Amino acid sequence: MNASAIALDVRNVTKTFTGFVAVDRLSLTLREGERRALIGANGAGKTTLFNLLSGRFRPDSGEILYHGRPIQSLPPDEIARLGLARTFQITSIYPRLTSLQNIQVALFARTGRSHYLFRGADTIDVDKAMAVLGDVGLEAVAQRESGLLSYGDQKRLELAIALALQPKLLLLDEPTAGMESRTRRQMVDLVLRICTQRELTLLFCEHDMDAVFSIADSITVMHQGQVLVEGSPSEVRGSAEVRAVYLGRGHQHEPAA
Repeated sequence: MNASAIALDVRNVTKTFTGFVAVDRLSLTLREGERRALIGANGAGKTTLFNLLSGRFRPDSGEILYHGRPIQSLPPDEIARLGLARTFQITSIYPRLTSLQNIQVALFARTGRSHYLFRGADTIDVDKAMAVLGDVGLEAVAQRESGLLSYGDQKRLELAIALALQPKLLLLDEPTAGMESRTRRQMVDLVLRICTQRELTLLFCEHDMDAVFSIADSITVMHQGQVLVEGSPSEVRGSAEVRAVYLGRGHQHEPAA
């Protein structure tokens, strides 16, 4: 981790929806190379924060800086081209396109060549797309319609789509949600490998605490749109506030081996 360089600086950000405060004067700093988990009960404001960071929502007030540049007013495609990419809690892929074509679409979007979608593009960026699929272990299903893939492979494909944008900061929204234990462990290992190999900064939402403690080197706990506690995994696990509000009183969870 580069302890001196700040990748993301969220300053007193607030977002409301018809009177409901989803994110409330929240501040968060993420340093280059950091792997931070964002946890909290349903409705704590985690996905709203992700939507603010990726440009899908604009904050009512506050500032979001990416490597020192304000991005809170930029559209999602421009933010992605700056190097901030995300996945979604509900898998977001083109189900009628093949795995390869899904990656090609992302490559076209990154380089501003979306017009290729309206002409024959079967032979464009194939090698680059195959390399990305190989990174997540999907090269064998490159020609398979993505809507027919297993759920776990669809989650891998969505990660590959984000990686095709060549991000430096990756936002993963519930990367292991809905997976059985073996597939979940494989996704954890994949995320760790990808972040290490590509030297990515990572911010991820996750409910599975085995995944949180396996991946994260720091944790932010949200409650009612605000930061409740943040610190190392051991500090957060030992927090009485976290046990009471999120993990449940008396919870003695241990990280996966």
